Amino acid sequence: MRGLLKIAYKLLVNDRGKFAALLMGITFAVFLMLMMTSVFAGILQKSSATVTNTGAKVWVMDPSVNNVLNSIPMPDYVLDAVRSIPGVTYAVPFYSGAALVRLPSGRYQATTVIGLDDTSLFGRPKMIEGNIDDIYAGDSVIVVVDSEYPKLGRPKVGDSFEINDRRAVVIGLAKTPASGLFGLPTLYTTYSRATEYVPSPRFTISYVLVEPQDTASIPEIERAVRELGYVARTEQEFEDTIANFYKYQTGIGTNILLMTVISFLVGLSISGQTFYTFVLENLERFGALKAIGAKGRELVYMILFQVGVTSFAGYGLGIGLCTLLIFIAKLRLPSYASIITFWNMGLAFVMVLVIAAFSSYLGIRRVLRIEPFDIFRT
Repeated sequence: MRGLLKIAYKLLVNDRGKFAALLMGITFAVFLMLMMTSVFAGILQKSSATVTNTGAKVWVMDPSVNNVLNSIPMPDYVLDAVRSIPGVTYAVPFYSGAALVRLPSGRYQATTVIGLDDTSLFGRPKMIEGNIDDIYAGDSVIVVVDSEYPKLGRPKVGDSFEINDRRAVVIGLAKTPASGLFGLPTLYTTYSRATEYVPSPRFTISYVLVEPQDTASIPEIERAVRELGYVARTEQEFEDTIANFYKYQTGIGTNILLMTVISFLVGLSISGQTFYTFVLENLERFGALKAIGAKGRELVYMILFQVGVTSFAGYGLGIGLCTLLIFIAKLRLPSYASIITFWNMGLAFVMVLVIAAFSSYLGIRRVLRIEPFDIFRT
């Protein structure tokens, strides 16, 4: 059997043109599928950036909220009621809103303003310059240094600008685990100052962040919040809600799914047709092997071996090409939303297996119908 596999390998690589065409078809199919799903994974990661950066275990919100940016203000009594629920260690208000910044150059830039609880500053970012305690000084803000930081003119500690016609002074620079999706710079300040910077309706609490005593307390907290007419979601549940919003309630998920299916069909058709042509051109050799005693099962193993070598080589090259392109893109475009995950690679691997199975079926069907007599007669 080892000798037959060696023959199969030589038959495969000796025809360099066909072998290169097979590799190219699978490589670009994997590349396109992985690129599409990686972009979607990057979008979903960035869409939950505020949740990830804050680190709260439980978020209390209006039941209609399906996206962290589309918060619905809640009255102050909700905060007091949540604090009185058994199993709650503490609960703090959290503000998230959009504001227009006027830079010293006179240019305007939309930003995201995050308001932290005045007492605890729960959810504060990691400081890389400046002192967090200075946030209590008048008109103080912290600027997040991420891919959107240059849009504010790269301000330093001590610089100032206007937020909705109110003066703001940069007292520190910080970094967060993830940057936002929509290309807006992020500013942190206290909750009370954030509500002054951003025009608000009668209610100002965007979310209530809850720290439960333990994991077992979460179901009771969720039940009590439901009785108030609101909903409590864990960090993972909130991220799943946001992901479902972008998957099913926007065109992003449908468009990327369509492009992934098209990439799969392209790879399937190119690889299947090319491998079938390769088998046709080597029918005489397979027939000769059958004439000297090779069994049908052994010929099937040869076909599977050839398809397997081509498919796994193309899969590896596709992942490498996708990784290289994403790396280069992020060097040039720091805000580029794309990330390769095990889920992306697993999905691409399954699709490659389908392509390999289809190509194998075409080849095996033709090879098993070979009659040695017909080969030698020609």
